[in-house]
Amino acid sequence: MHIIDSHAHLDFSSYAEDLGAVLERALAADVKTILSIGIGDGPETMHRARDLAIKYKGNPHAPRIVASAGIHPQEAHQADTAALDKLRTLAADEHVVAIGEIGLDYYHLENPDIPVQQTAFIQQMEIALAAKKPILIHCRTSELATPQAKARFGTADAQDDLLRLIAEHFTNKGGVGVMHCFSGAPDEARRALDLGFYLSFAGNVTYARFAFITEAAKLVPSDRYLVETDAPFLAPQPYRGERNEPARTRTTAEFVAGLRNISLEQLAQETTANFRRLFSISE
Repeated sequence: MHIIDSHAHLDFSSYAEDLGAVLERALAADVKTILSIGIGDGPETMHRARDLAIKYKGNPHAPRIVASAGIHPQEAHQADTAALDKLRTLAADEHVVAIGEIGLDYYHLENPDIPVQQTAFIQQMEIALAAKKPILIHCRTSELATPQAKARFGTADAQDDLLRLIAEHFTNKGGVGVMHCFSGAPDEARRALDLGFYLSFAGNVTYARFAFITEAAKLVPSDRYLVETDAPFLAPQPYRGERNEPARTRTTAEFVAGLRNISLEQLAQETTANFRRLFSISE
C-alpha cells in the first residue's frame, strides 16, 4: 500500500532533532511519499524543503520526498524582487513540484494588509503558470478571525477574495492546484471543485466540531481528493494536541475512507493516483 502525505512541514524546527526517526515511522505506516512544504521561516529559507528532497533522495529508510516553494500570505510583505526571483529559480528545480503554500489570510491582526497579500498571491500564481506547476492554497475563513482582525479587515472575506483571484488570474489560463487542509462546508467545496481544484483533508476532518468538513470529504469526487497531515500541526484524533508527523496520514486516511465507505487500500490507490497525476510524478 502506498499512502501519500500531500502537505508536511518537514523543515520546521519541530523535527530538528529526530527527522530521520520521523521518516522511518512514516515508512513503517505505509506513507511512502511526502510533499515537503517550502515556506521555511520566510522567503529567505524557502529552499529548505527542496534541500531535504535532495538529501533523502534514494534513502531506503525514508519515504520519497518532493518539495514545494512559496511565500506564505503572512509573509506577503516580504515578497520583494529578490524573493520572487528566488521563487522563480526554485520553481524551475526538478525537485520542486508545486508553488505553495500561498493564498490569503485575514485571520490575525498582524497579518499584512489585504492589497499586499493579494499582490503577492497574484505574482506567485503567475510564477506557477510560467513554470507549469500547480499551486497549494492556504486560506483561513474570515468567519473564524480574531475580533481584532475582523475590526481591521472589515467585511472582506478571505475565501471569496481568494476564489475570485484564482478565477481571474489562474484557472482561466489553465492553472490547477490544491485547497490544502480543506476546512470548508460542502458549498465551499463545490466552488473549489468547479474551479478544477483538488481538496486535501488533514487531521481536523477527524474533529467532532467540524462536521461540515466531513460532509465535504464525502462529496468530493474520487479523482479530486488527497490526504495530508500539515505536520507538525493538526494531529488527528486520538493524537490531538500532540506534535503531528507524516505517519499519522494513515490515521486521517482511515477516517476519510470510513466516511466514504471504502477500504483504506482503495483510498490509498485513489489519492496516490490523484497526487501523481496532479504533480506529474511517475512511479
